[in-house]
Amino acid sequence: MLIFALCAIGAAQAQDSFSGFYVGGNAGGAFGRAQVDTSPAFSLTGYFNSTSTPAITSASNQLIKPNGLTAGGGAGFNHQWDNFVFGLEADFGTMNLSGTTTATAPYPCCPGTGFTVTQTAKTNWLFTVRPRVGFVFGRVMVYETVGAAFTSVKYTGLFTDTFASAHENASLQETRPGWVLGGGAEGRISHRWSVKGEYLYAGFGTATVPSANLTLPNPPPAPPTAFPSTVFTHSVDLRAHLVRAGVNYRF
Repeated sequence: MLIFALCAIGAAQAQDSFSGFYVGGNAGGAFGRAQVDTSPAFSLTGYFNSTSTPAITSASNQLIKPNGLTAGGGAGFNHQWDNFVFGLEADFGTMNLSGTTTATAPYPCCPGTGFTVTQTAKTNWLFTVRPRVGFVFGRVMVYETVGAAFTSVKYTGLFTDTFASAHENASLQETRPGWVLGGGAEGRISHRWSVKGEYLYAGFGTATVPSANLTLPNPPPAPPTAFPSTVFTHSVDLRAHLVRAGVNYRF
């Protein structure tokens, strides 16, 4: 009878081992993937030869791979039925990613001349809100998660050439909604404390910014010559892999 009683007590403790409200912190590494692009449109009244615009688009399509650190805190709630757990978690923290790419190529139309495109992409924070679905093995829960993510995407693009010292630039900064998915494992080390490790993959779609500010310099005091019919479209598509460890305190 004593053995059966102890087993029943252990089963009851296991059933609520991850239930309740909790707060916690996390830290780890962030590995970004930013696809950037600078695409000018050809115009009969514009600056470029018809062969130049596809050359610029092709050369400027680059993948930036910034790596950095992530750290923050969050809160959530779990409810456990037998060995199954369903919860909701929200967290906010840093995601310091910053990278630059420079591409230089010749103009197909004009031997001996060429262009350079320099682009940067960065972000410094991440917010997620995610349901979690898990299964408990003793004092350890393995879980999967998918939900919404938000970050601030910053981008700058600069175009110059050696044909006529042309200059164009653009920038954007906006809060981007996106998605996040991943999984991990969390283990209890006491009645209220647990530790976890998880992997998350987040994507924030493509942000674009147009510009029509290409100019050619003239000797002072003459103003630069502008080509407003030459329209550029700059874009950045940011994704990130996060590997992090954390600790939770359950109330």
